[in-house]
Amino acid sequence: MSRRNRVGLKVTVFVGEHDTVHHTPLATEIVHRAHKAGIAGASVFRGVEGYGAHSLIHTQRLLSLSEDLPMAVVFADSAENVRAFLPQLDDVVREGAAIIEECELVRFLPDDEPRT
Repeated sequence: MSRRNRVGLKVTVFVGEHDTVHHTPLATEIVHRAHKAGIAGASVFRGVEGYGAHSLIHTQRLLSLSEDLPMAVVFADSAENVRAFLPQLDDVVREGAAIIEECELVRFLPDDEPRT
């Protein structure tokens, strides 16, 4: 097993579970757009509790069950690819926040696979 390391950017976009764009969940739309743009990878994480700009706490605890839990869409790639993709978020994210962080991307490869 070998690995390839490179510098990149990781973006975390915070949205609500019920945020939509054209009747599609916003988190799903972001992942599909990232995939189409060739971003190296993307995942969606559902929060168990959180709040945003309106300071309303959303939680999955039984006594105060929320129907709009926080979601985090995380994607990473080279700085060039991420920066080229970011304007697509302007088209779909109406309200929310994002964190952009420098990171080290590590790709694990079988020894017999050519490095790219």
